[in-house]
Amino acid sequence: MKDLTPDRATLDPIEIASIDEIRSLQLDRLKWSVRHAYYNVPMYKQRFDVAGVHPDDLQSLADLSKFPFTYKGDLRDNYPFGLFAVPREQIVRLHASSGTTGKPTVVGYTAGDISNWADLIARSLRASGVRPGDIVHNAYGYGLFTGGLGAHYGIERLGATAVPVSGGMTERQVTLIQDFKPKAIMVTPSYMLNILEQFHKQGLDPRESSLEVGVFGAEPWTDSMRKEVEEAFDMHAVDIYGLSEIMGPGVANECVETKDGPVIWEDHFLPEIIDPQTGDVLPDGELGELVFTTLTKEGLPMIRYRTRDLTRLLPGTARSMRRMEKITGRSDDMMILRGVNVFPTQIEEQVLATGGLAAHFQIELYKSGRMDGMRVFVEAMPDSTDEASKNAAARMLTKRIKDVVGVSTEIVVGNPGDVARSEGKAKRVVDNRDKG
Repeated sequence: MKDLTPDRATLDPIEIASIDEIRSLQLDRLKWSVRHAYYNVPMYKQRFDVAGVHPDDLQSLADLSKFPFTYKGDLRDNYPFGLFAVPREQIVRLHASSGTTGKPTVVGYTAGDISNWADLIARSLRASGVRPGDIVHNAYGYGLFTGGLGAHYGIERLGATAVPVSGGMTERQVTLIQDFKPKAIMVTPSYMLNILEQFHKQGLDPRESSLEVGVFGAEPWTDSMRKEVEEAFDMHAVDIYGLSEIMGPGVANECVETKDGPVIWEDHFLPEIIDPQTGDVLPDGELGELVFTTLTKEGLPMIRYRTRDLTRLLPGTARSMRRMEKITGRSDDMMILRGVNVFPTQIEEQVLATGGLAAHFQIELYKSGRMDGMRVFVEAMPDSTDEASKNAAARMLTKRIKDVVGVSTEIVVGNPGDVARSEGKAKRVVDNRDKG
C-alpha cells in the first residue's frame, strides 16, 4: 500500500492547534450553541427551565454536564420541523431517516451548515489520503440518507472528482471502477464485500484495481474486516463516523497514517462519554455511550445528544483533537442472550477468524422453549463447499463464539450467495423471538 500521509502544511490550522486553543474555541462556540438552542427551540427552553439551568450557567466546558440530554425520540416527537432553530425558509436542505420504526427523524441544514459540512467531509477525505484532483467513487446512497449527498459536496469542496454512483447495481460499480480508475471509494463496509465478490465473479484481481483507499462508514465494522479488505484490494481502509442528527458523515475520521480510531473534529462537535444507565459523565479512556453537542449548527442544534454508540475517548495522535475508539456496537444493537451481552461485531470477528468461511453473515434470534436461542447463517468459501469442510467450519465457529463471546449458537453454513446481500447498511440481526 502507498504512503498517503498528507503534508501537514495542507491541514486546517485547528487540526494541529494546541489543546488550550481548541478548548478555548470550544467554550466560545458552546456558549453560542446552547444560547441559540434555548432562545430559538421551544423544546430546549422548556427542558432547560424544568432542569433549572440557563445558558448563563455555562462558564466552563465541564458545566455542560448540568444540562439535560436530547434523545432520538425528541426528533420524532417534534416531527417534522419542531426542533429547527431558524425559520423554515432558511433551511436549504432536508434529510430524513427511513422511519422503519415509526416517524422518520428529520434534519435540516442552513446554507452555512451545508458549507461547514462540505468543509468537514473535505477534511476527512484529506485525512484519509485523498488529494485535490483524485477521482472518488461515491457508493453511499443518494436521497434522504445523508451519506451520498454529504460525501458528494465534500469531494467537490476538496477539489476532487466525484463519481455519484450511489448504491446498488454492483456489476456496474465494478465496471465503473475499472473504467474510471478512481483512487478512493466511499461505501459501507458490508457493501464493499459485495463489490469484492463481484470482482471475483468477473474474474478480476481486486489488487490490480486503481483503488488506494476506502472510506468506510454508516455501520460498525471490525479491524478484522479492515484487514480482509486491505489484503484483498491492497489498499488502505479508514473509518468515517457520523450520524444525521449531528450532521451526517464527517463528524470524525481516521487518519490514514495511524488508523487508530476516528479523530473527532472538536472545533465543531463536543464529545462526552457517559454511563448509559446513570447518565454520569465518565473520564476519557472509559467505555460508555457517546454523547455529542453541536458547536456550529444553525438549523438543528443538538445539545447533549445521546447517540447510543459505545466507545471511549482517547488522546490525539496524528492530530491534536481527541480520537474515539472504533465503534464496537450500539447500546440498542446489543443482544442479551441468556444473560450475556452480545454485539454483532463480536460475531463478525469470529466469522472472519474461521478458515473456509466468507465474510457474509446474518444472525437470527429465536425462542427455544422458554429460552432465547441464536442461529448464525454464514457462507462457505467457493473452494470449501463440500459437506466435510462446511461441517468442520461450523464446529470451529461454534467453539470460537462459545470461547470468546460466551454463548452457545447454532451455525448454518450455506453455499456462496446464500446469505442475503445489502446495497447499503447490512441487516445483521433478524429477531424472530416474538414469532410463533
